[in-house]
Amino acid sequence: MTLPPLPRDERIVRSAHCPARAPDAPDRLCEGLGPGPFAAVFLFVSPAADLGRLAAAVAACLPDTPVSGCTTAGEISDDGYTEDEIVAVGLPSAWFAAETILFPDLDRIDRQAVIGDLIRCRHGLAQARPDWDHEFAFLMVDGLSTREDELAAALASGLGPVPLFGGSAGDGVRFRETFILHRGRLVQRGAVLTMVRSSCRARVFSLDHLRPTDTRMVVTDADPRSRRVRRINAEPAALEYARLLGKDPGQLTTFTFAAHPVVVRIGGRHHVRSIQRMDDNGDLIFFSAIDEGLVLTLAEPQDMVAHLEGALSALSEGIAPEAILAADCILRRMEALEKQKFGAVSDILRRHRVVGFSTYGEQVNSMHVNQTMTGVALFPPGA
Repeated sequence: MTLPPLPRDERIVRSAHCPARAPDAPDRLCEGLGPGPFAAVFLFVSPAADLGRLAAAVAACLPDTPVSGCTTAGEISDDGYTEDEIVAVGLPSAWFAAETILFPDLDRIDRQAVIGDLIRCRHGLAQARPDWDHEFAFLMVDGLSTREDELAAALASGLGPVPLFGGSAGDGVRFRETFILHRGRLVQRGAVLTMVRSSCRARVFSLDHLRPTDTRMVVTDADPRSRRVRRINAEPAALEYARLLGKDPGQLTTFTFAAHPVVVRIGGRHHVRSIQRMDDNGDLIFFSAIDEGLVLTLAEPQDMVAHLEGALSALSEGIAPEAILAADCILRRMEALEKQKFGAVSDILRRHRVVGFSTYGEQVNSMHVNQTMTGVALFPPGA
């Protein structure tokens, strides 16, 4: 189903995009968002952009708006999947109220202080808009910090019933340098949380197209801090993983890991623990938390085009969302490329009005996960 376009000033979520290297990118983005005021503006930025100049210029263009963002592993705009672009998303104050919290150093998180800050933010938003009933929280976190699991767990304690989704900042496929942007400032090993209250119904979701198989393995030697697995089933990790797949270890590539992820069962559900890469010595480096004794199950993908169409259509519940803000794993993008389904997936994203970015990991409530799409579907007021 293709939703008809709305006049820009009537959209409950505004978005704009332009090439990352455009010299007038800040002006184009601000003009594309249209007139404010905005409760919050998010920037999803290709690492090809001049980050310092962009962050300062957009903050100056919107001086009364909390502008935050991150670098990406690809962008999702009104045109679907894009590359080497900047995507701006604005939440107009007519329908949204927001508070942002910057965590400038994830190595120094005071859990009790975090809980206190979250409670104060929630209370402040409720006092400001007592007539609005809908809440959600959006997290952007450094994707190379390896601290996403601890941060998501800490935030859950203070958020209470408020649903959270988010994504880990990326650096294309380089995995070298990622940044968080907040009010004109660039931060590494940090995160920014935006708490939102709205008159619009908001539905936070998480989806993946992976199905567990009967093939299981046990992590027998790992370094949790670096997310490194040295041995599986008491054998060298890469060799054993390749044996279970029926492949030569020399055939293991990023595309192999995207096509053959592993999942772990937590709380009655399977959550993906994707492999980022194989080290030179045969260790496997994961995108999220891993530890000795963990039982991993090999997963196989369903048809991602059919699954995505069905999952996004199911969000409608008789009324289609006016916009979907999403964090989509880089491995999903890579699988779509490898299986020549990139155009079909991109078209689905465009038709369902999905905007957002490709990530190095995703957060949903208290969990840091991989190879999923997490997001919030936003419905027209009164729907």
